[in-house]
Amino acid sequence: IIKGFENMKKPSKIWIGAGIVAVVALASWLLSGSKKEQQITFDTAKVQPANIKNSVTATGSVEPVTSVTVGTQVSGIISKLYVDYNTVVKKGQVIAELDKTNLISELNTAKANLSSAQSTLSYESANFKRYATLYKKGLVSADEYDTAKLDYEKAKESVASSREMVQKAQTNLNYAIITSPIDGVVISKSVEEGQTVAASYATPELFTIAKDLKDMQVVADVDEADIGDVKEGERVSFTVDAYPNDTFEGVVKQVRQEATTTNNVVTYEVVISAPNSELKLKPGLTANVTIYTAERQNVMSVPTKALRFTPTQDLIKGAKIIDCKGKNKVWTREGNTFKAHAVQIGMSDGMNTEILGGIKRGMEVVTDAKALTDEEQSDAAQQQGESSPFAPKGPRGNKKK
Repeated sequence: IIKGFENMKKPSKIWIGAGIVAVVALASWLLSGSKKEQQITFDTAKVQPANIKNSVTATGSVEPVTSVTVGTQVSGIISKLYVDYNTVVKKGQVIAELDKTNLISELNTAKANLSSAQSTLSYESANFKRYATLYKKGLVSADEYDTAKLDYEKAKESVASSREMVQKAQTNLNYAIITSPIDGVVISKSVEEGQTVAASYATPELFTIAKDLKDMQVVADVDEADIGDVKEGERVSFTVDAYPNDTFEGVVKQVRQEATTTNNVVTYEVVISAPNSELKLKPGLTANVTIYTAERQNVMSVPTKALRFTPTQDLIKGAKIIDCKGKNKVWTREGNTFKAHAVQIGMSDGMNTEILGGIKRGMEVVTDAKALTDEEQSDAAQQQGESSPFAPKGPRGNKKK
């Protein structure tokens, strides 16, 4: 009896093994049941008209189309200034004067020298005539005649030289009156009354006059990698920091051939028209420029990422795939079927690509696929449950009328 009781207390190996298998199976079932199947959503877009643009960006500065730096060709003291910043001037208008004291003195000296030279010429002319008469009669030698003739020629040259000195002195005196060379606006002033300017080695700059501030231009520096696409006549838009909400329009007027190298970066200057009827643009403003090198208006297009989408069995979880031959494809989805369409493409701006053929307007193409997170799946399931007519109603739904 005692032996039998001991045998009953010891479980058999078969029962132990069966228990372990049952525990493992239960754990596997619980774990597999806790995992949700990952859901995939697909983004789509319609084939529809769009404006496609290719552009080049650059920075530049706003400048007057025509500006003249006014200087002086003579040295002296600025005695009078008649204009200031932003003064509107006319061509020929007196804008400054230099002190004329020394210049008038130089002119008077030149005139005195001319008068003396003319007197000498009168004497040498009469003397030469006498010697010529005497030489014909044989009363003077040929050497004396030649000497008289030489003195007469020298006197004539001295008069001509003195007359030129008078003209130069008069011109310098005229230069003491500074006039505007063009109609325009004074945009810079470099001198004040009483300041001495020296024109010995270089022309001193007094003013800068812009011809018309309603007609401005932007000189932009375009990188060498982009300059090949920039041509005269292309449309341009640009902004300036002074008016961040305004966009200004212009066209490419000139593509300059001279290259500029700064820190091993090669750029080319592009001149862009900038109408300025409201006078918002000021000389020196920095412009952020967009040059439209190619444009297509109202053409059939799809998002460019639609051409990069390709369905796989791992991605679509056993859905049917109908592929086709073609270098460029877009995919449509009908229920559980993905179908490829070979298309001919045109211009692209990176975001959208022109469709020349292969698919009709209004068709929806797949652009992207993404897996929902657990939280997104829970939200979707909750929304689906709330919208289902079979979902349990809350207290308000069960309230008796």
